[in-house]
Amino acid sequence: MTNTQWELIEPLLPQPNTGGRPEKHPRRVTVNAILYVVRSGCPWRYLPTDLPPWHTVYWYFQQWEQAGVTEALLAELRIKARRQAGRQDEPSAGIIDSQRVKGADTAGRDSRGYDAGKKVNGRKRFIITDTAGLLITVTVLAASWQDRDGAKTALLGAYLTTPIRYVFADQGFAGWRSAGRYCSTPARRTSG
Repeated sequence: MTNTQWELIEPLLPQPNTGGRPEKHPRRVTVNAILYVVRSGCPWRYLPTDLPPWHTVYWYFQQWEQAGVTEALLAELRIKARRQAGRQDEPSAGIIDSQRVKGADTAGRDSRGYDAGKKVNGRKRFIITDTAGLLITVTVLAASWQDRDGAKTALLGAYLTTPIRYVFADQGFAGWRSAGRYCSTPARRTSG
């Protein structure tokens, strides 16, 4: 993580507890370890030895997830990126799509499903971004979920985090219409 990136992230992290034992590892190194796991996809136990012990890194990750730090970081960084691009802080429109991913053998059977259309046994990610491509929400379900059904869960997450009024979707989401603020508008391809 660069110094500029750390300057953006550091104030958004919860303050350390003042009572008890002081933190043994610098927070920046702990954040780098979490990012290492996220980027590489390796198990927590396989963290390199030059990073803090895996159980320490995992403990911080769990604590920050429960406190909503990841969502707060995502929202704050999205606002800063939108301001830098000369846009309003909050998006008014978004784009939804889904992606199927093969499930690992270690993933529980109850969290996997079979998508007969794509012939994939695994999970399906429903991703909503703003029109600039900045992440708003991600919902992971079994691959057996239909796009229009999984979109309801993803859109609810977007509804709770941003004031989006319109959501654009491809033909996989056709046939589903939402009442209220959301409008799933199928995108049409043009020839040429």
